Amino acid sequence: MNNNNPLSVDVSNLTKKFGNFTAVDDVSFRIPTGSIFGFLGPNGAGKSTTIRMLLGIIPPTSGAGTVLGFDIKRQSEEIRARVGYMSQKFSLYEDLTVMENMDFFAGVFGLWGNNKIKKILELIELMKLQGYEKELPAKLPQGIRQRLAFGVSLIHDPGIVFLDEPTGGVDPKLRRYFWDLIVNLSQQGKTVMITTHYMDEVERCDNICFINGGKLMAQGSPYELKKNYIKGKVCRVDTDSPGETGKILEEQQGVSNVFPSGKSVRFILEPGREIEDIGNSLSLSGVSSSSPVAVFPNLEDVFVFLAKKKMEVGS
Repeated sequence: MNNNNPLSVDVSNLTKKFGNFTAVDDVSFRIPTGSIFGFLGPNGAGKSTTIRMLLGIIPPTSGAGTVLGFDIKRQSEEIRARVGYMSQKFSLYEDLTVMENMDFFAGVFGLWGNNKIKKILELIELMKLQGYEKELPAKLPQGIRQRLAFGVSLIHDPGIVFLDEPTGGVDPKLRRYFWDLIVNLSQQGKTVMITTHYMDEVERCDNICFINGGKLMAQGSPYELKKNYIKGKVCRVDTDSPGETGKILEEQQGVSNVFPSGKSVRFILEPGREIEDIGNSLSLSGVSSSSPVAVFPNLEDVFVFLAKKKMEVGS
């Protein structure tokens, strides 16, 4: 292993097939050490399969990759000993208490004696689990279970942490606290690979990879994705009736990717169509709305655009 390797993950043409089904199709990406990497896509896109290959849990059908300098095909044990993983299913032992779970996983990763006790107490405090040490995970609220699972993933001081939707279903306060921890891990030089459905969280990633149907659709920084991937002009209309306004916009020639966003409707205006024409059509329809305005794309615009593009090509 090269300890000076500036990349924590280096994946080339990674493919995984299950019979005739291709779950991950020729995916390549790199994750610089110390960065926060957002791995995004709808359910069934291939995110979990990719992560399982990186962890050495399942072998790739073809392609290559390294994690912390170790080969994912030949050195899976070395990888698993050095990475942290928080899955959606939490991977906790329900018949062990919070403290017993911590103790068990610390032992699995080779922590013993005073070092083990010190690390467990640090994580109990970091994850704000004081008072829950003797509780069984099954009896804990979801947010506390997720704190425990996050803590367990850090028990052996891993070089990279894989977090699979760590903030799903928790309150905004805990989401903010988790992200404070994630940013702090990055500042310590640790790498974080995270899946999430929250666009405000995606904005905090250094780089993003968007996968759909097993194929890599886009990758880059949040700014690069917003600047480079959408063909056309993103526009917004404010309205008290987004459903009705959206239907009218969908009928307009040269308008695509119509979707509601709160009390507004966003859409893409294709080249050759004037924004004033769309405003006139809305006025003539009688719908109550503001005049459409051009706006800088946000990440939701990008992902809606890419998802529709994937549906149109049908592969």
